[in-house]
Amino acid sequence: MSNHITTDKHIINLISAFKIDAKIASVKPFGSGHINDTYHIVNADPGGTDYLLQRINHYVFRDVPALMSNLLHVTTHLKQKVPLIPGADTEKEVLTLVETKTNQPYFKDSDGNYWRVFHFLKGTKSYDNVETEQQAFEGGKAFGHFQALLADLDTNLIKDTIPDFHNIESRLDQLNQAIDKDVAGRVKMVLPEIEFIRLQADQMSEILLLGKAGILPQRIVHNDTKFNNVLLDKEDKAQCVIDLDTVMPGYVAYDFGDSIRTIINTAAEDEANPNLVGLNIPLFEAYTKGYLQEANTFLTDAETNSLIKGVLLIPYMQVVRFLTDYLDGDKYYKVNSPHHNLQRTRAQLALVKQLEKNQETLQHIILKTHEYYK
Repeated sequence: MSNHITTDKHIINLISAFKIDAKIASVKPFGSGHINDTYHIVNADPGGTDYLLQRINHYVFRDVPALMSNLLHVTTHLKQKVPLIPGADTEKEVLTLVETKTNQPYFKDSDGNYWRVFHFLKGTKSYDNVETEQQAFEGGKAFGHFQALLADLDTNLIKDTIPDFHNIESRLDQLNQAIDKDVAGRVKMVLPEIEFIRLQADQMSEILLLGKAGILPQRIVHNDTKFNNVLLDKEDKAQCVIDLDTVMPGYVAYDFGDSIRTIINTAAEDEANPNLVGLNIPLFEAYTKGYLQEANTFLTDAETNSLIKGVLLIPYMQVVRFLTDYLDGDKYYKVNSPHHNLQRTRAQLALVKQLEKNQETLQHIILKTHEYYK
């Protein structure tokens, strides 16, 4: 891709399909995402609006119309709620989708690719990793605020764009199928890991069972709460939650646990030496404070008590997913060595064990913070 759109007729045609009021200076690849292709459309007028052009990966997201319907419902709801908050700025705090000239939320090109355009939020930044307690606090605050604003959005309006994404029963079924087939001949190498997973299965199904029993309400949740999905302003304060493609009905503990999985781990996700995996408790406490400062406004007691279950579940689910892919012959995750997925499995398993060992401490932090913000 050239930085100058005058050398790329396809990009020119794509941009011209949208209601963009600007003279375009250049188009530059943008971001570190692994799913969609994203480009920064730079306005020739420095004071004008820049845009983000994005190709939606329709191999991952098979129902793009449903995905875009979800995005419109969510952003419309947020744009109705944010103006009610003193000092809030809707244009900065909520993604703005640009329609096509035929008033559609996306454009489908002649190759069958789906494209969309957002306003580019100038003056923002994101980080792939949490390094400070202040950053952790802002990440928790951002996702707690996001959930709180969507707490009264009808879940029936939002479709499951990736069915069973955080359904542990489904993930365990997939693992059992991989064990039975053993296409790569690797089952004999992972018997201890399989035993651990099976011993934990009932405990890790608790959130799903509480939901089915009506004890945990379904909410609109983000489902991909890694730190780089929060845009921060120049002062490192949370400004906007982005990457809304996985927003679906679910349980708040999923989002909480997903954030904590990466924030709390002192080692890499694929650490080769599981003994190096530990917990960064101060970052956990900071994130929890930020999250509950916002989310305490709507959480039920049952949901608060479920947060620790999410902290345990999401890393466990990642163990299941990595091991499933390893047994399937490494078809889903990219690997840099023949046993990379096994390395990931064992690193995440070590994290689960550390979390279980410190469960009482973590739960105490959650409940203490919950009481403080009551």
